[in-house]
Amino acid sequence: MKFIDECTLSVHAGTGGNGCAAFRREKFVPFGGPAGGDGGRGGDVVLVADTGVNTLYELTHLSAVRAAHGGPGQGKDCYGRGGADSEVKVPVGTVVYDAETREKLCEFLRPNERFVVAVGGKGGRGNKHFATPTDRAPRKYERGEPGQVRELRLELRVMADVGLLGFPNVGKSTLISAVSRARPKVADYPFTTLVPHLGVVTIGDSRAGLGRSFVIADIPGLIPGASEGAGLGIRFLRHLERTRVLLHLMTLADEPGSGWSCASSAPPPTKIWTSSCKSSPRSSSSNLGLALR
Repeated sequence: MKFIDECTLSVHAGTGGNGCAAFRREKFVPFGGPAGGDGGRGGDVVLVADTGVNTLYELTHLSAVRAAHGGPGQGKDCYGRGGADSEVKVPVGTVVYDAETREKLCEFLRPNERFVVAVGGKGGRGNKHFATPTDRAPRKYERGEPGQVRELRLELRVMADVGLLGFPNVGKSTLISAVSRARPKVADYPFTTLVPHLGVVTIGDSRAGLGRSFVIADIPGLIPGASEGAGLGIRFLRHLERTRVLLHLMTLADEPGSGWSCASSAPPPTKIWTSSCKSSPRSSSSNLGLALR
């Protein structure tokens, strides 16, 4: 499955059902009066954070998400059926924006969190609500209100405790494959890692209940000029905003002509990224000093 960390989604909530104009007709009740029920409420579109979803790939195939409409009211004071809600599963760490106003609507940080992104329309009232002392047999009723329609932009930011930073070919993928069960592609050419990879590192004896674990993220490499579009750019740096520790990997061996290996400098794109990364502690490590055995 492809790793997709950004997509757009059109959501349409259900329209409320129309009210009913009906009258009570019963034997021995000559003046039954109005008995039209209200229309049902339209369904909502709800986003749900699910740990079983790791990417926004499935949402790219959806042209629109539509909730069910409310049922119309009926006679004998019967209300219409409410429309069923439409639930969409998203990964934990997803941020939802309104595509038109660019307003941040919600952010999913925990599993099973729910947020209504489109509210269903209210059902119309039946004619029994319009009876007055001067009009005992009203034929007036209300139509259901339309549901909310929105264009959303979803952005995924992976949830990790440790984020790996560095130039291409400094050993980020080798490190994460050595300390966890993650198996990213490892090769001797630049930009082998094209999407972030997550791995779970366990310290101590987990079987005896004494072990502790944390999540480590391998981010694609950065090169000078990435903020201006060089290499893969800086679009993957958003995945480092929630990390608790930034681990900067550097190599001590300069490769002729590459210009990427320099133990005394850090990748400039990290300096112009959002200020939310400033609170994360940063540590540097040379790949020559890592015990990967």
